[in-house]
Amino acid sequence: MRFTPQFLDELRARLSVSEVVGKRVKLKKAGREWKGLSPFQQEKTPSFYVNDQKGFYHDFSSGKHGDIINFVMETDGLPFAEAVERLANMAGLPLPAVTPDAARHEQRRRTLHDVMELAAKFFAETLASRVGAKARGYLADRAISPATQLQFRLGYAPPPPERFALKEHLGKLGVSVEDMVETGMLVAGDDIPVPYDRFRDRVMFPITDLRGRVIAFGGRALEKDVPAKYLNSPETPLFHKGDNLYNHQTARKATHDGSALIVVEGYVDVIAMVTAGFAGAVAPLGTALTENQLALLWKMADEPILCFDGDRAGQKAAYRAADLALPFLAPGKSLRFALLPEGQDPDDLARSGGRGAIEEVIAAARPLADMIWSRELEGGNFATPERRAALEARIKELSNGIRDEVVRRYYRQDLAERLLRAFAPDSGRGGFAGRGNFRPGQAGRQFQPRGGGQPNRFGGQGFGGGRRGAPGPIQLPSGPYQAASPQLASSPIMRGQRSAISRREALILQSLINHPWLLDDHLEEVAALEFAHPEAHKLRAGIIAAFANDHHHSPDPGEQAEKMRSDIEKGGFLQLLQRVEGGITTAAVWGAREGAARDDVLSTWHQLVALHRQYHSLLRELKDAELALGEDPSEANMAWLRDIKARLAEVDGTEALIEGFGELSGRFQKSV
Repeated sequence: MRFTPQFLDELRARLSVSEVVGKRVKLKKAGREWKGLSPFQQEKTPSFYVNDQKGFYHDFSSGKHGDIINFVMETDGLPFAEAVERLANMAGLPLPAVTPDAARHEQRRRTLHDVMELAAKFFAETLASRVGAKARGYLADRAISPATQLQFRLGYAPPPPERFALKEHLGKLGVSVEDMVETGMLVAGDDIPVPYDRFRDRVMFPITDLRGRVIAFGGRALEKDVPAKYLNSPETPLFHKGDNLYNHQTARKATHDGSALIVVEGYVDVIAMVTAGFAGAVAPLGTALTENQLALLWKMADEPILCFDGDRAGQKAAYRAADLALPFLAPGKSLRFALLPEGQDPDDLARSGGRGAIEEVIAAARPLADMIWSRELEGGNFATPERRAALEARIKELSNGIRDEVVRRYYRQDLAERLLRAFAPDSGRGGFAGRGNFRPGQAGRQFQPRGGGQPNRFGGQGFGGGRRGAPGPIQLPSGPYQAASPQLASSPIMRGQRSAISRREALILQSLINHPWLLDDHLEEVAALEFAHPEAHKLRAGIIAAFANDHHHSPDPGEQAEKMRSDIEKGGFLQLLQRVEGGITTAAVWGAREGAARDDVLSTWHQLVALHRQYHSLLRELKDAELALGEDPSEANMAWLRDIKARLAEVDGTEALIEGFGELSGRFQKSV
């Protein structure tokens, strides 16, 4: 067979259906799909649909359905081989040579896939065995549950002194050493007399292709003194690192179903994002984003969100990705950038703040043009005309690198307007406002936009305040440039300790502190609660740790509570405890206070937990409704949004009733 399944998959991956069909049919965007008039028969109302995520077209008028190869065969009347050759030429993909070895080569690939599947099963079995206890501990520390381990097929490579565990296991199953070496599972060479296992004492992350077949592994070392914390499979006939994405198969389906496409840096970050509800998370494989990976992303979403760590290294990675993407921008195809709070990666944020914290970061994602502008101003001093001219030349050079003429024109316009706002002449002095002097730490300062004669925040007028074309005075806002958007800068994530813990979360934590016996029957429930505030997560961890410190063995509830508070203070959580108590600003709920009757405590606990879960569920539904209304401002979507807001109000009302009844219950208890 001349065209192997591998070659045809590559062809379909390089060419979107809309790109091929669009050369013959005028398509218009329709939600997640494209639509147009049928190319197969005359019609006045469009009934022909193209779906790039699923890789097919469907014509309701004729019933015809297929992929890019079917389309070329149907519309041009070509046989299969000629249709493939035409598409390969369009994609710039060399045709495979016609040789007698083609069939043998394809069979060889099937054999290597079998080897990788056997290796994945071996690593998974080792993780579940006694030998895998240390690896299971590492995964538990990162809140990766056994169910999630099975979902991602995680495994463990045995530790030293084992050097041949996988080799011997595969050998017993009839796998040759040659096949093990070719798949990258063994290290071999002229200076290595006996090939040995490549992966040892590492948590193993299988990497799959779009068919779900294992093609490589990433291994995370469990010891600190190893040369590489992460080790990937080498380049093999099955695996080319720059052409694949971790979690690609699952993310492709998730993005088609409406999930955001979010690119993070590592395997654990992807798993954390998926666990938090972001199924469209992927990661490059231990390297900076490549051109081919960027093309794969754009086949799944028009504007993938690149989520980087908030430190300097994360910012540099964002700039590299922006430079990579610039030449390939096309109408509607771009990137957005979400920078995490400094010192946190997606795994940290998911564990400390849950889905809500991640959603805040994603909602504040910045356009690519913002990243480019920030980078060019960063650390610069533009006090002289020559330096400003150099900045302008640099920005023009960046714009000229964009290949698409339309996008290039709009980038030139956008960046020119930013330059104008930054260095517009001051009509009062004939000089430059603020003299454009950007010192380190002030780079990329945001300038007050001007237009419509509206007063700026200093009381002056912007452009349009005088005669047509005559600029009014401009002043620069004081203070350093803020890399984050105003929404992110004001969010609880960035405000940190200045953001108050919600009253409901505070009451739940207070209940556990004053009544530690609740954890006897509700420990798993407590561990699974979704808290919005990072400090609530920290205090919960302290409470659970203290619970394990024998205080719950006392039969006296008062002694249990006293011991709990003592252990929390010794654990360094005193300030968190005080902030929790400060978060309860209304009359305390009796069932959460010390001295409450057991039945009152249990009744209050069940009500608080039920309300808390309902509230977070409604918040997620509210987000979905807002997105739906943005895509389709219909009466049905508006009614859905109103209904969710009404139900949220009901939750707040029910919470107020609980507090009211709690206060009455407390007065009654005191009276008797």
